[in-house]
Amino acid sequence: MKKEDLPITVPVFPLSNFIIFPKTTVPLNIFEPRYIDMINDSMKSNKLIGMIQPKISNKKQINPELHKVGCLGKITSFRETEDGRFLIELKGLIRFRQIKELITENKYRILEVDFKSFYQDLENKKEELKFSDLELIFKDLKSLFEKRGFIINWKALEKQSLDETINALAMASPFSLEEKQVLLEAENLDIRKDKISQILNTYTFDNFDNTTLQ
Repeated sequence: MKKEDLPITVPVFPLSNFIIFPKTTVPLNIFEPRYIDMINDSMKSNKLIGMIQPKISNKKQINPELHKVGCLGKITSFRETEDGRFLIELKGLIRFRQIKELITENKYRILEVDFKSFYQDLENKKEELKFSDLELIFKDLKSLFEKRGFIINWKALEKQSLDETINALAMASPFSLEEKQVLLEAENLDIRKDKISQILNTYTFDNFDNTTLQ
């Protein structure tokens, strides 16, 4: 996508403890009526929606306050199930900063957004990181994932590019909402790698023994 094709307003799906990065693809199961409406409208126009985290994980709030930074995604796959749910795949394109929320007739939320801080997300240059730089981080992450009962196909990850691997692990990690937001807002991959390391250093892995799946 080119800078000049970026939208000024974006319908958003606020989802706690869930982030998407540019150049990564995630599956989503859409069943809430207002988001069914949002996906329907998006499929009829540019197939773009924004993923953004609410500031607090409180499902009782209909319109919780949102973080300032989210990520624009394009629907690349769409299927409707027999019971009326939408199964979509969303590919991250570029992060955005919200300017303000619009008041509309829609049941879902729409933000006016700005992309200029994140134009580098549209570039295809590879960041210079060696897999050996990440082995310690991956070892600690692997330990954390396994203690939490997460199953990760590490061999498959190692075949991906480093940026895809780091971003996939950051998205799937059992980190808190705030920690994931820090990773999303990290300026580049090198900084994101360091942030993952810093976050891991705050975890004592013994705390997760009681959640290990038997």
